[in-house]
Amino acid sequence: MNATAPQLPLNPVIREMRESDLRHVVLIEREIFLFPWSLENFADSLRAGYLCNAMENGNILTGYSILMLGPDEAHILTLGIGAQWQKKGLGEMMLNHLIQQSAGHNAQSVLLDVRESNRGAAKLYKQLGFEQIATRKDYYPAMCGREDALVMRLML
Repeated sequence: MNATAPQLPLNPVIREMRESDLRHVVLIEREIFLFPWSLENFADSLRAGYLCNAMENGNILTGYSILMLGPDEAHILTLGIGAQWQKKGLGEMMLNHLIQQSAGHNAQSVLLDVRESNRGAAKLYKQLGFEQIATRKDYYPAMCGREDALVMRLML
């Protein structure tokens, strides 16, 4: 008989990221990205006053995001969902939260960059109303050189 571990019910909560979250955020970052942000990148974002969010399910950190606000626009700097929590609607939940935060701070638009090869993320962004407005050539480091970024925008 093959017993499986009980699954936690999916009831995520998004809250403000704390410095004590950074170690767990970096673990997720390293798990899901080939070229991850460093702990210092996240600490700098907290210090800069960016809107840094953590997503928890129970006591487990499942995802995070960082949103930078400008005078008329918001820019999603990073968003990550732990590998075991992906494809469960949590990325969409976090994106909707970021869109609401942006609107609440009177942003006229939300911008983000996504790797050209990250088709799953780009598809989700398009489903939520983002449109590609530009390409940043050689923006991201890649295993064999550099990779373009798609610049996407959602008008609020």
